[in-house]
Amino acid sequence: MAKQLMIYESAVPVSNGRHGNWSIDVGADFGFSRAINSVPLTAVEFPAAATEYAIIFAGTGDVVTPAVLLGVRDEENLYLAEDGGWRARYVPAFLRRYPFVFSSRDEGKTFTLCIDESFSGFNQAGKGQALYDPAEKPSQYTQNVLKFLQQYQVEFQRTQAFCRKLKDLNLLEPMRAQISLASGEKIALSGFMAVDRARLKTLPSDKLAELVKSDEMELIYSHLLSMRNFAGMRERLSSAAPVTTVANGAEPAPGEARAAAVKGEPAA
Repeated sequence: MAKQLMIYESAVPVSNGRHGNWSIDVGADFGFSRAINSVPLTAVEFPAAATEYAIIFAGTGDVVTPAVLLGVRDEENLYLAEDGGWRARYVPAFLRRYPFVFSSRDEGKTFTLCIDESFSGFNQAGKGQALYDPAEKPSQYTQNVLKFLQQYQVEFQRTQAFCRKLKDLNLLEPMRAQISLASGEKIALSGFMAVDRARLKTLPSDKLAELVKSDEMELIYSHLLSMRNFAGMRERLSSAAPVTTVANGAEPAPGEARAAAVKGEPAA
């Protein structure tokens, strides 16, 4: 399986015949995310993520997916520490599920558990958690992974329904952010969307009531509040490069850096 989904190098189906003697030592090394500047987010994660990340919407056509920004340049993750640790309290589920992922060949009707065999913690030395038990059945650890990915899939579908509603209500607006470095260099970030506050205020009362009743208004406000975290990017850049941030309407300089593409499907 070719590299896909931004962080997976070689994802293959998990099987006893191939992985019966293999174990997973997950640890706390997020080095696999070094070259990405955004990752998908499910709606249920909005409240926790909004305190530390800018939550935006990305995608083309009818498929829109929420994501959190991790950097302001291509292949830059400002939330990754030099030792591979994570520089935030909350870690998005998209990253926590690695090195596992679901694969589907029938448009999401059935899913197969896959693992990225290039993961450094994948071993035959018995370190960490075994994928299969002595009876050649999926271990409790593997069963827990399956439950986590199944729940992730459920939340992904709910998130897609939320995004379709935002599009149907015409609430999403293209957005740009410009960051000026002390050196005079300007970095432009575009290719993403945010909820337009003015349009939200003009929605009919029945539509607003529907958003409140479904708890989707809470998601919208979490997203809007998270936009203040654009300013926090300056603190994550090098101390030698203090920046000022202008969002929503700022003109990008030539050579703009776009947010990493976010696929509409969480499965390979």
